[in-house]
Amino acid sequence: MNNDRKGGFTLPGEAGYEELTLKMAEKWGADVIRDSDGTKLSPRIVEAGYRIYSTICIIREHNAFAQAHPDAQQQTFLSSDPKVAVGETLSISPLEGYFEEQFQLNDSPDAMPYWQVWDRTAGRLVDPSAWTWADGRVTVNACVPYHRYTVSFLAWRIWEEINMYNHTTNHWTSEHLRQLDPRHPLAWEYLQGWLKNWCEANPETNVVRLTSLFYNFVWIFGSDLRRRTRFVDWASYDFTVSPAALRAFEAAYGYALTAEDFICQGRLQATHRPPTAHKRDYMDFIQRFVAEKARTLVEIIHSYGKEAYVFYDDSWVGMEPYGKYFASIGFDGLIKCVFSGFECRLCAGADVPVHELRFHPYLFPVGLGGAPTFMEGGHPERDAIAYWLHVRRALARQSVDRIGLGGYLHLTIGQDAFNDAIEQMGVVFRRLKALHAAEKPAELPVTVAVLHTWGALRSWTLSGHFHETDGNILIHINEALSGLPVRVKFVSFEDVKQGALRDADVLINAGRMGDAWSGGDAWRDADLVAAVTRFVWEGGSLIGAGEPSAAPGGDTRFALAHVLGVDRDDGAYACHGAWAYEVEEKAPFLIADEALAVTSGIRLTAPDVQVLRDADGTPTLTLRTFGKGKAVYLGGFAYSPRAARMLLETLLYLTGADGRSAGLTDDAQAECAWFPGQRTLVVMNSADAPATVNVALPGGTERVALAAHETVFRQVP
Repeated sequence: MNNDRKGGFTLPGEAGYEELTLKMAEKWGADVIRDSDGTKLSPRIVEAGYRIYSTICIIREHNAFAQAHPDAQQQTFLSSDPKVAVGETLSISPLEGYFEEQFQLNDSPDAMPYWQVWDRTAGRLVDPSAWTWADGRVTVNACVPYHRYTVSFLAWRIWEEINMYNHTTNHWTSEHLRQLDPRHPLAWEYLQGWLKNWCEANPETNVVRLTSLFYNFVWIFGSDLRRRTRFVDWASYDFTVSPAALRAFEAAYGYALTAEDFICQGRLQATHRPPTAHKRDYMDFIQRFVAEKARTLVEIIHSYGKEAYVFYDDSWVGMEPYGKYFASIGFDGLIKCVFSGFECRLCAGADVPVHELRFHPYLFPVGLGGAPTFMEGGHPERDAIAYWLHVRRALARQSVDRIGLGGYLHLTIGQDAFNDAIEQMGVVFRRLKALHAAEKPAELPVTVAVLHTWGALRSWTLSGHFHETDGNILIHINEALSGLPVRVKFVSFEDVKQGALRDADVLINAGRMGDAWSGGDAWRDADLVAAVTRFVWEGGSLIGAGEPSAAPGGDTRFALAHVLGVDRDDGAYACHGAWAYEVEEKAPFLIADEALAVTSGIRLTAPDVQVLRDADGTPTLTLRTFGKGKAVYLGGFAYSPRAARMLLETLLYLTGADGRSAGLTDDAQAECAWFPGQRTLVVMNSADAPATVNVALPGGTERVALAAHETVFRQVP
């Protein structure tokens, strides 16, 4: 086994804590030391013989330029809260309810043509001649009494959102940072010059760690603390907009976008909604722009003999790692902060030379949701282990090149349990990495195609971290899949019509009616329905969860009800008799009852459906044979080790694969990876208690004893 005590680890250093920095670098086996926001590296650290990462955010920390050129700041469309007209005249203050330190109205001559007033009750755009803007208020004339009205408007974003979050959550007291828009010619010229000067002034830096690029994910704060976050979407493009962008788009695509293309009746164009054709065009437009500008930055960094890594969080919008322009940028590495297994797989599969994970918890006093982490009442070692149990199972399936931490290193003082846990994680990571360097672990001969609106563009992700999409069924399925010994690909509805299921064994569609994951109106396409129907009839398998293939307007709520054997009754079947059923006493695979949930109104559509679980008369897990194939319906799915095992056994049952070919434990709390060429078995215990498990392999059975949370590497004769 290669050296498992050193290498592949990035440590956050901190000036003033030189002894601590070098001590922890030795303990955690670091070969790289980096700075973090608000920290510096002293000469003693820089000269200690480690490779150095330096963190920059290219669009912030330029307040002097932003104040001198306020029109170079970034913008967004916002909508006022609806207001009811009780007479013929209505006065609206557009920014009322928004966090005044984040936004400033843009009422410049450049912006005002894009403002809109809507009668939301009638769904009618109000003619510009019927409203006026003066003294900070929009006055709407000739209103229809008791109709609701909104104002859509452009606003400057005057406080960069990550800096804003750290001020409001972690009590930073430094200057409020603003952000520049690289689409502004003077800003772009300035940013290129700034980067060149920075590279010249930092000769000791080996890797420039770009804290993403230009446009942050959308995070809109409110003025009322009871609703501090009005809207957040980790994959939205709303913060990329400006009059200059809109004009450039019109020139490129031959039609104009309006405020309503972004505001969308006040719901905004959230990633969880199927995109309009206009949004797809705009996303492609922004992705090409971001790739072009980012490529220039990378070329500058390379010209100084440095590598360019990018952090895939924060200002990453337009930099889709699975998009068609990402590879053209030329990044040397991708860094992803991870809470989960699916995020690990997202990073590991991106087209870059180096893949690096930043573990959590971040070395900040306060963690997620304001909970204490590195402060009184916190237990950072518990947080670290909880996240590690998710990440470890994904690393067993697909390795990365590096791991690391970020934040304030001094917070580790006195946190011996946390420090020891990170040390052990580094050892396991290096052992897994060494195994992967020689071969891939054994896989089952099973290919799973996950079907949603975005397809491969959003491989392994939806919109955000696990904790922000926790209630979404598909993200839980992705999390389960991230550690299973199967091949997984992500396909769109158009891909399916083009034959993407030819090499698939199981198709998964999960979500709620109308969302981007279930698919919404895509299921009105008869060719799509026929393609999936044929796939199952000819021997494929379908797993549907929640409201799969749900769309209004058809003769069934689920477009694939004839395949699944279940449909959702929203009241249309009030006069129709329902198929009676009995719950099967035995199931052909493990059922994790805690993972299931009730989707209201589910009823059988055929007498040959096996109901494996129900709740108060509503089926929550069903199985049906359809032609040569099979279909499984799940009312819901919540990730847990047992839920992941249920999914694995379901896949084994549906495909007839032999679990021993990839290694199979007899304990749902324990998973394994089998490296046959090296005769090495890796067994991972997710339980809080010791366990002894039997692992079935192609040549026999291995019995393995594990401590709580332990990873065992076993040489098999």
